[in-house]
Amino acid sequence: MKNILFPTDFSKNSWNAIEYAIKLFKDAPCNFYILHVDSLSRSGVASNSFVMPSKDINMGLRDNLTDTFARIKTISTNKDHHFIALHEYGNLIDIIRKTVLDKKINLIVMGTKGASGIKETILGSNTGNVMTKVPCNLLMIPEKAQQCIPKEIAFPTDYNIFYSYSILEAISKILRITEAKLRVVNVTKPGVQLNETQNQNMVYLQDYLLELYEESHSIHNLKHEKSKNAIEQFVVSEKIDMVIMVAKNLNFLQQLLFDTSIKKISFQTSIPLLVMHE
Repeated sequence: MKNILFPTDFSKNSWNAIEYAIKLFKDAPCNFYILHVDSLSRSGVASNSFVMPSKDINMGLRDNLTDTFARIKTISTNKDHHFIALHEYGNLIDIIRKTVLDKKINLIVMGTKGASGIKETILGSNTGNVMTKVPCNLLMIPEKAQQCIPKEIAFPTDYNIFYSYSILEAISKILRITEAKLRVVNVTKPGVQLNETQNQNMVYLQDYLLELYEESHSIHNLKHEKSKNAIEQFVVSEKIDMVIMVAKNLNFLQQLLFDTSIKKISFQTSIPLLVMHE
């Protein structure tokens, strides 16, 4: 049973994220936890569950939860999908971190908004704080993401990290669920070669993929002055549906996703991004 957490503010972006994940895991048994966090200043009770709400629950919140669950019923047909509402007061990151531990969460799903969605996460928005401060895999769904099962997944990497079992297993899980093809993408500047450590990591990753996904993966070594430009072009030209990256490789993550000279990169506003933690 997979445990998935949806932090929500009941916005359109939050709903898009919920809808995307329910469709992505349509055939998998899942517990979906829908978490709304209010500030302590609004606290009247410690917490509420949608199933057994307190009589003191705010009517606006009750209506939002009722509406969300009604909409969920129209898209989820799997009898092994279970939806639990959680209502907490306090700091969002602290509550998410605690919920991940208490509910044994495997994946957090959050929506991002606008052309600057990824830029905002790197600069410290809620999504960015979750990505860097909560040790749990995070799936970010941009507001313009298509509601479809990905068939082409890109894995940008600079080969500077060792691919641990947890990382490789996270990759395998998303490939098994989607039956997508994996495109490993490395970008180096013209004339620059991989160092010994990078080569070792590359060979290790390739050996793993050859053993398990020989017919459904490919390796792309690109030459370009700027990694982010090359990745953007690759995402568009190869019709990529999802991008996956490793949180431990934060410098590369920031280099790819944030540049003050570029206000809009296409996959920031339309392509889901899965950030994997160890």
